[in-house]
Amino acid sequence: MMREETGLCQARLLSSYGRSVVEMSACVAAAAAAAAVPLRPVVRHPETPKLNFVLHTELHSCHRIRPVPLLRLRRKCDVAANSVSADDDLLLPYARGHGPAHSHRHVRDCQPVVHGNATHESWPPPGDRSGPSPAAQSTVFVTDVPGSSRIVYGHMTVVRDPLGTVSVLEPGGPGGCAMRQRASVEETAGAAECLFAQNAGFFNTDTGRCLGNVVSDGRTVQDSGGMQNAQFGIRRDGTLVFGYLSEDDVSDRSNPFVQLVSGVVWLLRNGQVYINQSLEAECDKTQETGYLRHFVDVLSARVAVGHDAEGNLVLFHIDGQTGVRGMSLWEVAEFLKKYGVINAINLDGGGSSTFVMDGSLASYPSDHCIPDGRWRCARRVSTVLCVHRRRCRPPDCSGHGECVDGSCRCGRGWQGAACDTLVCRPPACGPHGVCTADGCVCDAGWRGRNCSQVCPLGFFGLSCAQECRCDHQCPCDPRTGSCNATLPTETNYTLHIAGFCLANQIITSWRREEDALRDQPHLTEQTWLIISLTLASLLSLSLLLHLPRFCRGPAAAAARFHERQDYSYVPLTDINGATSRAQADGRKREFVPDDSDSQDEVWSPS
Repeated sequence: MMREETGLCQARLLSSYGRSVVEMSACVAAAAAAAAVPLRPVVRHPETPKLNFVLHTELHSCHRIRPVPLLRLRRKCDVAANSVSADDDLLLPYARGHGPAHSHRHVRDCQPVVHGNATHESWPPPGDRSGPSPAAQSTVFVTDVPGSSRIVYGHMTVVRDPLGTVSVLEPGGPGGCAMRQRASVEETAGAAECLFAQNAGFFNTDTGRCLGNVVSDGRTVQDSGGMQNAQFGIRRDGTLVFGYLSEDDVSDRSNPFVQLVSGVVWLLRNGQVYINQSLEAECDKTQETGYLRHFVDVLSARVAVGHDAEGNLVLFHIDGQTGVRGMSLWEVAEFLKKYGVINAINLDGGGSSTFVMDGSLASYPSDHCIPDGRWRCARRVSTVLCVHRRRCRPPDCSGHGECVDGSCRCGRGWQGAACDTLVCRPPACGPHGVCTADGCVCDAGWRGRNCSQVCPLGFFGLSCAQECRCDHQCPCDPRTGSCNATLPTETNYTLHIAGFCLANQIITSWRREEDALRDQPHLTEQTWLIISLTLASLLSLSLLLHLPRFCRGPAAAAARFHERQDYSYVPLTDINGATSRAQADGRKREFVPDDSDSQDEVWSPS
């Protein structure tokens, strides 16, 4: 059998030959040697000086870096691949049902006075951590448990940007809780492309029902109805929340939860172990108190989540088997406190305890396999805590932007981390418009940047974009464009004022024209009268002078003509013929001058 194939079998299946802890430690040591990864010593155990170390990695697990085989296994890994978990390593906090029956007020009244009325702790967001550094770093550790000879193997994962890189996933994907579906952490984490993943909330092993509150990527999947178990959540602004929540806390819309999951037992509160107070708050009085205390005290595989003083989220996981190996919750709390964790709650453990790196199993399950009980199989569980690369929420940026390096770049007119908020927001457009990505779209009859102005006369429709078509250029209804419309009172008043103003302007214009004409130089009426009389006198004088001559008539004219014999009537034809005769009889004719004007000269025949 090849080395990597045997290593894969060992990573997935823990042999039941009784050497589990030694084999786990040796597997990690061999993996480190094969990958030449430096080891950082921690507190050494005297009998196993080479087994106590911490292996730092980001995306590698034992089987991913080809560990040296420890057992000469002859069987193929596909035998285990076809097996399922027997769900035999059950670690239940309650004998019947799940969760206490008392109210949130009981929790508040029973807690120490120093905490006042606050039943949960909130840690502010760590600030902008969207730089190029990795989303998380995971540490594989094998160490002893102080005060005992036990050695544990597990993982601690530190997440720098919980808001952007951590999600609570339903089993198998969205809708898994509603369908009461169970899925292995590998299946759920692989589909979501998780870098690191571990199981989270509790579930009913018979029905598959998710237990407690579940909010996944902003979707409220399930409400516990006020059940008082320890909670872990991330609010929209990045605030980390640990502790007990009322129904009002869970449903708060001012800063809602984007991730929320329920555990059992608050391990650390403000850096102090809080287990005794949790036993009082979470114990169901209808059952024996000892059952929950046994859940706290027993050795088993454990899973927890907390945060440090820098606001980093800390995921904790150890392998084990209930009653045989692992840690009690007291030991888990002390371990986390030692490593600087401030607040932490316990999640589902026992056979559910699973850790996955880069889609592959990196932990040692404690449930036996079916049908071959010689092997150990990972349990199909409920919700999962997933550490992934930064991504946009939602992935399509609400359809109004594009996702770039895990952040939404919003298109024109949109804003917000998810590009789901219009830049134009009510009541920006008032009662006569609606906000769009392009700004205000005004109702018919209104215009302006905020839709507060009525359409000017002669225009109508949306944003007053259409021109009225009425006779005589009369105004129309600003909404419908109808010419047979009664204009609003304010419009009639506007028209009245406009008409009055126009009339005043016309009258003023006429007066100015008259004044301009009056100022021009011109003859007065008296002057025109004198001129007229003078012309009439001259005309009368002329008439008087010509009247006598006119009265004598044609006879006087003929007498005057006979008095003057200066003229002689000669037809033109005779004049034309006289020329030739004059040449023949030149001597017989002569020209006789007269004292009269040349105009009185007369031609007369000889």
